[in-house]
Amino acid sequence: MPPATQLPMSLMVTAAALLLPLLAFAIIMLATRSHHRLSAAISIAAAGFSTLAAVYLLIQHWQMQTPLVFQTTWLVSGQMAIPIGILLDPLSLLMFTVVAAISLLVQIYSLGYMAGDPGFGRYFGCMSLFAWAMLTLTVSSSLLQLYIFWELVGLASYLLIGFWFERFSASEAGKKAFVMTRTGDVAFLLGLVLLWLQLGTLDIPVLTDPLAVEAQLSPGMITLTALLIFTGIIGKSAQFPLLTWLPDAMEGPTPVSALLHSATMVAAGVFLFVRLLGFFSLSPMAMTVCLTIGTISMLLASTMAMVARDIKQVWAFSTISQLGFMLMGLGAGGLFAGAFHLITHAGFKALLFLCAGVFIHHCGTNDMFEIGRQGGRRLRSAVVCSIVGAGALSGLPPLSGFFSKELILGHLLDSGHPVAFLAAAAGAFLTTYYSFRLIFIILFPRDATDAPPTKSHDGHPHAWGELSMNAVLWCLAGVTAVLGFFQTPLHDFLARAGGAVAAGMPDHHSWLPVAACILAAVAIFQAWFEFGRKKARQIGWVERIPLLADLFGQRWYLDRFYRMVLDTLIYRGVSRLFTANDRRVIDGAVDGLGRSTAGLGRVVAWLHSGMIQYRLMVMFAAVIGLLLFIGWGG
Repeated sequence: MPPATQLPMSLMVTAAALLLPLLAFAIIMLATRSHHRLSAAISIAAAGFSTLAAVYLLIQHWQMQTPLVFQTTWLVSGQMAIPIGILLDPLSLLMFTVVAAISLLVQIYSLGYMAGDPGFGRYFGCMSLFAWAMLTLTVSSSLLQLYIFWELVGLASYLLIGFWFERFSASEAGKKAFVMTRTGDVAFLLGLVLLWLQLGTLDIPVLTDPLAVEAQLSPGMITLTALLIFTGIIGKSAQFPLLTWLPDAMEGPTPVSALLHSATMVAAGVFLFVRLLGFFSLSPMAMTVCLTIGTISMLLASTMAMVARDIKQVWAFSTISQLGFMLMGLGAGGLFAGAFHLITHAGFKALLFLCAGVFIHHCGTNDMFEIGRQGGRRLRSAVVCSIVGAGALSGLPPLSGFFSKELILGHLLDSGHPVAFLAAAAGAFLTTYYSFRLIFIILFPRDATDAPPTKSHDGHPHAWGELSMNAVLWCLAGVTAVLGFFQTPLHDFLARAGGAVAAGMPDHHSWLPVAACILAAVAIFQAWFEFGRKKARQIGWVERIPLLADLFGQRWYLDRFYRMVLDTLIYRGVSRLFTANDRRVIDGAVDGLGRSTAGLGRVVAWLHSGMIQYRLMVMFAAVIGLLLFIGWGG
């Protein structure tokens, strides 16, 4: 344990790193939103402090042996006390650092990309909200607290995906993302309620203690709650069947896509699985479901990317595929493999999206074929960094993706899942193919212009903006190139605190890296043959088969299936039933009450018409009735 004086310092530094982005969001949205430069300065300063604090905490606790937990009571109701706090362990410290660093770099990049946008101040306010929510999620000490910030991450992503809300497609994409992720979150919440009722606590250290969980939960209850929580992960990380919202989320600004795909939002789902792997591993069925869903998602998304023309959608499909790849490794029990790929993926995926942003910024289009024709290859920084990112995504040595992918493949091989291993190898081949398909389309276009593109998204190039964008690209490219060599120190750091993460590394298979490199070389050659060579028609083998091209282009008809379900079950079923109930029961009751009141009013009005004979007749009838009553009673 560190000295007692170190605990409050760690708590204060962490609290400051969490609260400053929230404070920046409040200041920007309430006071400085119309002052663009000031808003950007406030947001970037807050992100910069959070990054420095994260690095300080990581260095300070690099030799930590046990997790540090700071908790206080948040709400009390009868005998029930709900805590709120901060959990600092190797996993949270690493993820905290990754989120803070990527948030800072994306915001610096945004100085150039978003320059001239009328919503510049609002954009940086929402980015601060996004950073605050995700940073707090990573260090949450209980699942309830994590769930609250899980939902705030969803809210921030909705605001940023639909940032250009005046575009119908952007507003629809924001709503689609919000609704589909909420579908999984409902199941997640049900799982938390069951855990609370059975265990009486949602503290993460308790949930990841196998002895404590098995002593109070039956195997069936463990499996049920694990699957419910995993459904929330499916929605947040865009896995099958809730995966089609992520490609549409590309309607937001490209820096948002970079942040959303690398260190926040979709990464939150995999992070949660890593965090609770000790709990999930108690249910073999839940682990099998995770492995299966990850495999299906990886393969489906890879096929979709093979025919996409939108450069951002290609990388979006690759995100779904890589998240599925991580879940495959985690489902096979490879905690460090999944966590390490999550970290390396954050770097090279942010790089790929930000490179795409440079192309879009100058060419004014997302179509990779049009970017090639407009001279995108002359944007040297973006091209070189895209090749570095694509190489890491493809698992080429010595880039970071090579090391983390080999770990996952090794775990799949060692854990006795030959089908999953072959599927992962096929997915790796497809990933390399579609990544270099994009590279060759931009490098070797047909009917290309010789002039370098100079157009920016607002029609005015900015020299300082170009500098900020390119500086971030080269920084991320450097991280992508060297991060893989820190595999052993990172493994030792994660294993030092014990627990399931200390499961170790897979067995060494000398033939596996060689086979993976040969497979990647074949995929690159095929992509070059179809899209890079001088006489290539730039039509892939899938596109020569109309049925397959349509199937992959229509995302395996998943959106059509959802539309059919909505039209049949919701609009023609539930909605029609509710409409009938509203018109016949609710409206009928209200209208009946109104008609009864009006009828009674007419009767009373008739009795008060002022005609004396009516009153005498009523008095006479009353007297006769009274006499008859008395006489009958006598």
